[in-house]
Amino acid sequence: MASRLNPYIQFDGNAREAMEFYQGVFGGELATNTFAEFGASSGPDDENKLMHSQLETPSGFTLMASDTPQGMTYNPGDNIAISLSGDGDELRGYYEKLSDGGKVTVPLEKQMWGDEFGMVTDKFGINWMVNISAQS
Repeated sequence: MASRLNPYIQFDGNAREAMEFYQGVFGGELATNTFAEFGASSGPDDENKLMHSQLETPSGFTLMASDTPQGMTYNPGDNIAISLSGDGDELRGYYEKLSDGGKVTVPLEKQMWGDEFGMVTDKFGINWMVNISAQS
């Protein structure tokens, strides 16, 4: 799998509606998973919210999004991150370099979905998400 870079948008409970809208605009296949499907609900209000969604368009665009779970602050303007996904040492290297002078918000480690995942805010205030596929 080649590495890819794409936007990841966080919504305040309307990620499904937004992603279905973007699917109508750009076309393509939309995959969604709720917090309940991953066993990651922080409470009953999270059960049907999207923990992850991904739109793959015919033009080669990838857009990812999720809802903000209970207990996390939703900050319009700070609700967009850049996602790096793929496999291997290349992404680990990017994560380490992005962490230099920045702040690690989620250590890069194996997650409940089987992949390695981490989040960092770089020294310029840009939020990055790194997901290393378990199928490498």
